[in-house]
Amino acid sequence: MSDYIANKKVWLIGAGTMAIDYAKVLKAQNIDFDVIGRGVKSAKIFTQNTGSNVITGGLDQYLAQSNGLPTAVIVTVGVEHLAEITIKLIKYGVKRILVEKPAGIDAGQIQRVAEVAMTNNVEIYVAYNRRFYASAIKARQIIAEDGGVTSFNFEFTEWSHEIEHLKKAHGVKEAWFLANSTHVVDLAFFLGGEPKNISAYIKGGLAWHPSASVFAGAGVTEGGALFSYQANWAAPGRWGVEVLTNKHRLIFRPLEQLHVQRNGSVEIEKVEIDTQFDDQFKPGIYKQVQTFLVGDNTESLLTISEHCERVNRLFSAINYGNK
Repeated sequence: MSDYIANKKVWLIGAGTMAIDYAKVLKAQNIDFDVIGRGVKSAKIFTQNTGSNVITGGLDQYLAQSNGLPTAVIVTVGVEHLAEITIKLIKYGVKRILVEKPAGIDAGQIQRVAEVAMTNNVEIYVAYNRRFYASAIKARQIIAEDGGVTSFNFEFTEWSHEIEHLKKAHGVKEAWFLANSTHVVDLAFFLGGEPKNISAYIKGGLAWHPSASVFAGAGVTEGGALFSYQANWAAPGRWGVEVLTNKHRLIFRPLEQLHVQRNGSVEIEKVEIDTQFDDQFKPGIYKQVQTFLVGDNTESLLTISEHCERVNRLFSAINYGNK
């Protein structure tokens, strides 16, 4: 482990399912951390799953006890509280934060986080862990060896029959594209390149997501690669990404696995990759935390300013269509 994080303290904010996943990784990396949660029920479940205790009572109570400053903080609270908690940490003096995606429930909240972070000179990264899948890391290597991406396509269909029955805070389901589907969109553009132009179309709507249920579009990246996408939340489907180079079609379906089709062949082969960390922990989390805490090679992490720009320009277009 780098000297940057050795013998330092990390705060883990939240005690839910994602916090459990992060705690397992922090323990495996021998990181000293405090867990700050609210309720006793979630704290008990957290301790049962990790062996670590939770400081209950919420962040405000914890900060009021003057616990000093940590080296870094990981924020894993519910979507509806991400922006509020992150801003409190910034104003308290924390200088390095990894916040679970999407860092806010809407563009306004995310913009506010980015502005406060910039004003206070705070490093904030948004946790899109699929960038750190073993499949994605291997694909980036193949793409570099092949000379870059020529085109790509992706699908972010959600399973409405399951989502409609989930119990979520007010506004979370209505923000489902930003809160969940952008995992796929982020991975696609992380591999394929940042979009220069996009034409986006929507139609339909669902009881829990009235703005749209069918999405389609296409465009071109800054590097000249063409891309297209589609999703139909009222029909069968699944997440998937396909990236094409002059030599390979790289297929992520499911995203945790990488299959390739080679030039001149119709055969689709599974790529053998080292999935040790993705098998042992929630996929992508180990490498993401390691990159965040060590502070080296952070180009694979998404900064809050980059995320804010994407939300306003790219995610908004896909979610609501070109105005």
